[in-house]
Amino acid sequence: MRLYLIRHGEVEAKYHRVFGGRIDMDLSPLGHDQVAALAKYCHALNIDKIYASPMKRVQQTLAPLAELSGQVPVVVPGLREVDFGVWTGLSWDEVKERFGVSAFEWLDLLESGGIAEAETVPDFRYRVETGFRQILSEFTGKSAAIICHGGVIRMLLSLLLDLPFRQMSRFEIEYASLTRVHYGPPKTEVELLNFTPWRDLPA
Repeated sequence: MRLYLIRHGEVEAKYHRVFGGRIDMDLSPLGHDQVAALAKYCHALNIDKIYASPMKRVQQTLAPLAELSGQVPVVVPGLREVDFGVWTGLSWDEVKERFGVSAFEWLDLLESGGIAEAETVPDFRYRVETGFRQILSEFTGKSAAIICHGGVIRMLLSLLLDLPFRQMSRFEIEYASLTRVHYGPPKTEVELLNFTPWRDLPA
């Protein structure tokens, strides 16, 4: 089974460098351009099924691909983004000012319980894994796209590669990026990481 883990496009400007998490934001104009290019690339892959987070930025991301492919995506509630608790809506600089920590440490802090009122990593893992198992139980084709969020893609990689969640900070997951994973047997391996058709392919 080949999995295409796809992050939503760039969000509206007021949420740049902000811990959005559960905030249901829109894509930016650039984000809409990114996902149009992404849709053209993904359509050529003949992906058998599309699964997606219910959040608005993901639904706007999948719309061009769904239109091209004629598919009706399956919404999986467990794929929504992680809840950042008291960090929700704060910029990276505001997190540094209020809590004296770097925004780049968010995976470590989330795992250690260092973000007040945030979703715990065990709860986040359970939610994402439950959603992924739903996909596996329903899927009958050879390739599936999972369109979701940066945090969710990192958790999926943690599950698929059997690696600690905090180590996923080593992987860049950009807006409107695609990560391709061959999922067992005989082994699970990442075949392509953080590929951005809107930037990496010629116009």
